[in-house]
Amino acid sequence: MLALESVRVRTEGRIARIVLDRPPLNVMNIAMMREIHAVIEELGPEMDFLVFQGAGERGFSAGAEVADHTPERVENMLHAFHGIFREMWSGRFITIAAVHGHCLGGGCELATFCDFVIATESAKFGQPEIKLGCFPPVAMVTFPGLIGMRAAVDLILSGRTVSAREAQRLGLTSRVVADSELENTVAALLEELGALSPAVLGMARRALWKTDGFDFERSLQTVEDLYLRDLTHSEDAREGIRAFLEKRAPVWQGH
Repeated sequence: MLALESVRVRTEGRIARIVLDRPPLNVMNIAMMREIHAVIEELGPEMDFLVFQGAGERGFSAGAEVADHTPERVENMLHAFHGIFREMWSGRFITIAAVHGHCLGGGCELATFCDFVIATESAKFGQPEIKLGCFPPVAMVTFPGLIGMRAAVDLILSGRTVSAREAQRLGLTSRVVADSELENTVAALLEELGALSPAVLGMARRALWKTDGFDFERSLQTVEDLYLRDLTHSEDAREGIRAFLEKRAPVWQGH
């Protein structure tokens, strides 16, 4: 089994539970992203279901490590992070996100990319990258199809945070339950899906995602290239990251 520091894994038959465990908010740095990718790569072929959840009381994940967005690290960060989604996209397994508390930035992208998103009443979803002079490549690719272009523009360009109920109304979550019912709801869903053909579930999942000619890998590559070629070289993107790390308000230059 893999040596892991920021991820915990528990398998139950053909179910793997992948727990993000980097206190206090399970912020994903490059090393943690690589661990998540390695777990999916190793266990995915043997599993019918992958369940993602966050350790601790404060949330699923508050996103990607801001320090990894600096010019010298950002390419490695995107490669590590997007590798997770490419692995999930190509897999035959069904994915479930069990979300409580903060689910922001890269954490929101990871959760909402799952086939089922079970959220508690306490969950908060958002893509605040724009406030740092950045944008979320995965959400830019997936949100228009999940919630429609108008809602995608609203969330990504405003960077606002929404409640679990609003996320459900928009189409980002499958179900919203009381905080105390999260584990029971996930268990019931696994039991329901476990009675079905895993081969047909995987086939139907892949077909659904590819309706209307949606090409995730090509779309993600396009946005990723834009991010690395143009965004990371803009003064405002660099200023946004510097300002966050220096704990001050950014001073935008408009270029």
